[in-house]
Amino acid sequence: MGFTDFLSDSGLTLLDNWVKSRSYIVGYGPSQADVKAFQALKSQPAVEKFPHAYRWYKHTATFESEFSSLPGDPSKSYTAYGPESSELPINPAKAPEKEEAKDGGDDDDEVDLFGSDDEEEDVEATRIRDERLAEYAKKKAGKSKPAAKSIVTLDVKPWDDETDMKELESSVRGIEKDGLTWGASKLVAVGFGIKKLQINLVVEDEKVSLEELQEQIDGFEDYVQSSDIAAMQKL
Repeated sequence: MGFTDFLSDSGLTLLDNWVKSRSYIVGYGPSQADVKAFQALKSQPAVEKFPHAYRWYKHTATFESEFSSLPGDPSKSYTAYGPESSELPINPAKAPEKEEAKDGGDDDDEVDLFGSDDEEEDVEATRIRDERLAEYAKKKAGKSKPAAKSIVTLDVKPWDDETDMKELESSVRGIEKDGLTWGASKLVAVGFGIKKLQINLVVEDEKVSLEELQEQIDGFEDYVQSSDIAAMQKL
């Protein structure tokens, strides 16, 4: 079982979950699998509801001029790709039916932690269980989870070969946000003497919106033509 449809929220959720830990639909580079999935979408996924699908869509769009030359089988449909049925989450709606099918009796008969029918022992078992659960919850609450972070590679494209790339990079690095750390960068030739800035950054997912960051970068209109997410990986 592969992708179903990209019109419903459930279909887009399947795509979002699939590219959550992947840069491409299949393998480690763009292919016809990405082309077919990209073309099946009527528009780019909403970044608020499907952030991973949105990132994949924006990244795939940078290869649009090369779609016909990408490797893979162009005759396959996008439904030939995606998760197998074994990778799909279990439908929680089935759980109640399984519980009812056990005995058809009441809840007290179904939960007997110590294999005893004695009501007093059941009460004692419940008390011990609740105490242990409360103790576990207390310990878990005391441990602060590390902030979720992502490593992102941004492509920042200038207007032409006369754009001052030092000033462009200086403007980009001048953006300061809580949860944003700029990393290494390099200039990559794109043709006709034009070079784009490729820069790495680390963001705390809950603090930094990549869409807002790109809007801020695109606001440097004297230098920047556009910006794209080239790659993204969870830490």
